[in-house]
Amino acid sequence: MNLRTAIKTMLLLVTTVTVFHFCIIFKIIPYEITWGGRLKNDAEMYVFESVSILINIFFIFTLLMKGSYIKQVLSVRTVNVILWVFLILFGLNTIGNLFAKTNFEKLFAVLTLAFSVLVWIILKAKNTEHTAAYKRH
Repeated sequence: MNLRTAIKTMLLLVTTVTVFHFCIIFKIIPYEITWGGRLKNDAEMYVFESVSILINIFFIFTLLMKGSYIKQVLSVRTVNVILWVFLILFGLNTIGNLFAKTNFEKLFAVLTLAFSVLVWIILKAKNTEHTAAYKRH
């Protein structure tokens, strides 16, 4: 898989996850089946879901910069450091999802593992791929 395909796949998945978090905030999806079944009330849910949405939006902008879809407001090095942080977080989240209280959330281990693999592919793509992507836009 090349850099552009990995970034487009991640953008689709992260956007879908962001919509999922909005569905929890709007109570279309019950929060009891998320966060390892540990949320106790609506106030906790709003805090956790709002933070999740903000992190996902930040991740989307990082991916857009990496793929040269938007102006590079952060250096390539900074974008790569952010992606390494997300790789670590996705790896830890995969482990956490495996130990979740609900089977629904345990299934998310597959998604976070896929995120980890895709971010790894994005980080390991040759710099020439990134440069070529930047020149196309």
